[in-house]
Amino acid sequence: MTTEEETKETEQKRILILSVDRDDDLGVKVGVKTPVLGREENLNAAVALALRDPEEADANAMFEAVRIYDRLQSEGKPDEVLQIAAISGSELGGVGADRKVVAELTELLSSFPANEVILVTDGYSDEAVLPLVESRVPVSSVRRIVMKHSKSIEETAALFTRYLQMITENPRYSRIALGLPGLLLLILGILSLFNLLYFYWVAFILVLGILMLVKGFRVDKAASNFYRWINEYSPPPLSVQILNYSTVAGVLCVVISCYLGWTAAATGITMTPPDFAGWLKILPQAAGHFIYGSMDLMVVGICVLLLGRAIGCYFEHDTRLLRNAALIALIGWSRQILDGTSEVLISPEMGYEKLVFSIVIGVLIAIASVLVIVVVHRSAREFFKETEEQVEDFGKEG
Repeated sequence: MTTEEETKETEQKRILILSVDRDDDLGVKVGVKTPVLGREENLNAAVALALRDPEEADANAMFEAVRIYDRLQSEGKPDEVLQIAAISGSELGGVGADRKVVAELTELLSSFPANEVILVTDGYSDEAVLPLVESRVPVSSVRRIVMKHSKSIEETAALFTRYLQMITENPRYSRIALGLPGLLLLILGILSLFNLLYFYWVAFILVLGILMLVKGFRVDKAASNFYRWINEYSPPPLSVQILNYSTVAGVLCVVISCYLGWTAAATGITMTPPDFAGWLKILPQAAGHFIYGSMDLMVVGICVLLLGRAIGCYFEHDTRLLRNAALIALIGWSRQILDGTSEVLISPEMGYEKLVFSIVIGVLIAIASVLVIVVVHRSAREFFKETEEQVEDFGKEG
């Protein structure tokens, strides 16, 4: 091939007159396999489709494509090479139809590499393929064949069909659009059987009110989230459960002990001082009654808190188990110290020997607890998982 012939071929426009049958009427109704390439092949396919269904718009679109091809051929422009073809999608529509259209267009362009396309469609749905064609080859013209109805009517029908399908198939909308009228009709039928139609408006208002209440306060969504949480809930580890329970129980005990202490203080003070100096005078006695009324439950609450932490440390093999055990012993004995303190504050003339004795015993218990911690830690060293900070606290063994 000479350079002049190559230049001439390069300057020629390769124009493809393309008709698109997105819902594959050619394959479904007459069994024609696409892509259909060539004038005679397209004309025969259009005739077969028209004989099968004279009102089929895709057949008219193919006839229009043949007419455009013949008109351009009659003009006889030497710089234009013409070809006519038809491609189709799928009767299911959607993504599958678009992918089939793209695949057939790619196959078509491999046999006839067009420079531009004249697109012929039969209606609103087929124009959805225009961006797919334009992404692969420039579209110089779009010819739309409208048969039997106008564009606005077709678009309205397509939109109505889409919303009708959404109402019937989407549970979110079908509950309201179908479920509520169905329930009202069911109530109407039941009341008719028992000759109680005069109750229908009461039932209608009641059902409508319940629906508005549920939707307005999003009760249905809250119930759905709660049901999902119940199904997906997995309890935490046993140590975490014990810690949470002990924390709640301990805090409740401490709060209730404060209430009991306040009640005891209010009961123990028989006279209300008229001035600030009088309040200062009875303040130690009120504090003594408060301590006496709250000490038992408060000690129990703090011990429950520490016991939950100790059990968690036991499951985790943490050395803080020993510290919590020692604190439980000290807090338990602090009840005696609080008892002695309350007696001194309420009745100073009774002496403070009991308070001193309780403090001395508490100090001895603290010393003994430290010694026990060191001994147990050394004897059960392999049981505990120590951090560097804990090793420094207990001391390194040589």
